[in-house]
Amino acid sequence: KEMTRIKTMVIMIGLQASGKSTFCKTCLSDYKYISLDILNTRNKEKNAVLSCLENNEDFVIDNTNPSVDDRKKYFDMIHDSDYKVIAYYMKSVLAECLLRNDKRTGKAKIPRMALASTSKKIDLPSYEEGFDEIYYVEMTDNGFNISDWKEN
Repeated sequence: KEMTRIKTMVIMIGLQASGKSTFCKTCLSDYKYISLDILNTRNKEKNAVLSCLENNEDFVIDNTNPSVDDRKKYFDMIHDSDYKVIAYYMKSVLAECLLRNDKRTGKAKIPRMALASTSKKIDLPSYEEGFDEIYYVEMTDNGFNISDWKEN
């Protein structure tokens, strides 16, 4: 009997400049990378997700995805599939993210108010949303520290 591999959708959660994209490049390089920063429109993003579903590809959505509502649209897109859904929540301390953002240049640099605004919208991920696995990620001097999520 042929073993079927479980396909995976990863949803990144965290402030701008919290290390999400670096984490994706470092730890999730095998996944198809989907980011609004690159695609620029929600329609292109939706088409990229649908293409991954059609082609049975593992993929990661690298956006801030701060609220339950922001994340729900991805669950809605995959509801008829057998994808496993994993969340990586980046430790998002506003002051640290602002410092990292200040070192950015060009389009990568985000207005400080946008960062502050996102920090007010962050809903912690929950298994009730439909996640199969949730991890807490901390950026360290040596890379990333990944730990299992503990719900309160």
